[in-house]
Amino acid sequence: MIDIFSYIFMVIGIIFWFWGTFPLLGKRSVLFKLHSLSVADTLGSMSIIVGLLLKIPNEWPLLLLAIITLAIWNTVLGYVLAYCSSSDTRKLKVKS
Repeated sequence: MIDIFSYIFMVIGIIFWFWGTFPLLGKRSVLFKLHSLSVADTLGSMSIIVGLLLKIPNEWPLLLLAIITLAIWNTVLGYVLAYCSSSDTRKLKVKS
């Protein structure tokens, strides 16, 4: 039964990966495309890791670290992209 749930989580993760790829074909802004791609990839990767956690529970510290790292990395990357794409160029100039 646990194997079935594990495979379900892994399939859901792959579906999220493909679902995040489809907005790249649209006509929206680059930031919208990056946001939807990063959110879908994060959720998909976390779902796959949960599936692996159900499959090999003795590796839970490493897999939990992977989930936490995914969440922190993608959140920080989102803030960096938002900061770099802001229209206020005064923030980006270096004072000498």
